[in-house]
Order: sequence, then structure tokens, then C-alpha cells
Amino acid sequence: MASQHSYALAAEWTGSTGSGTTGYRDYGRNVVLRIDGKPDLLASADVPFRGDADRWNPEELLLAALSECHLLSYLHVAVKHGVVVTGYTDAATGHMVVTPDDAGHFTRVDLRPRVELADESQRSLADSLHDEANRLCFIANSVNFPVLHTPVAPRG
Repeated sequence: MASQHSYALAAEWTGSTGSGTTGYRDYGRNVVLRIDGKPDLLASADVPFRGDADRWNPEELLLAALSECHLLSYLHVAVKHGVVVTGYTDAATGHMVVTPDDAGHFTRVDLRPRVELADESQRSLADSLHDEANRLCFIANSVNFPVLHTPVAPRG
């Protein structure tokens, strides 16, 4: 049986300079994202879109969501298959295009997980589990572009 989950947050634009949106350069892009019981997340647009480089932008948040979702899905399938993961890092990249009409979209995301194992003899199985993790990832299932994964060998 399917289960449903709902999520809620509050977004507050904090970039008003007093003149509102009277012109493209007349307002800041700063936003505060809030969820009860969690620290505020300071957000903005990406720098090319007049944003603040010190704050998270929507494109980074999407990339972070895909990377973390794959990580958590991977840990889940590792347990199911008896693979003991002792460390996991990812070096994710996202690729986006902006069209002449100012619209844009991601064309792909590449995940490069580096997984450390308790038993290195399980490496082949562990690497194969990324396909199952990708299939189970809620966020990857929600986007209309490929989310690719290329396991990276652990540091020796």
C-alpha cells in the first residue's frame, strides 16, 4: 500500500531595499527558508542572477537534494544486501542551460559517490547497488532529467 507524506516550509523574501520590484536591479534576492524546529536556511539567487554568493541558491539546493537522496537510498539498499558501508562522500555536479527567453532547466546531474566498505571483497556488489539506489531515490524520481552515478574508487 502506498503511503503519503507532506512537507511544509515558510519562505520569506528579505531582499526588499525599500522600493520593491520597481526595476530589475532595485531589489535583493535574499530569502530565508524556515521549517519549525530547524535552523533557518539563508538562500538567494545564483550570482549570475544577481544573488548573494554566501547563500544557498535553488540550483545548489536541488543538487544537494539529489546527492543526499542517493546517499540515503544507497545506505538503505546496502543494508538490504548485507553490505557494510563505513564511509560515503559524493562530488556531485549539475548542468543547467538558460534559454534566450530567460527560462532554464537542468540537463543532467552527475553523482560521483566514493564508498568505503568494511569488506572490500564486496566492491562489485556495492558498486552495483547504485542502480537500485537511483531507482528508489524519491528526488531522482521527481525530476525530468537524468541523474547519473559513477562510483569512484576509495582512497587507498
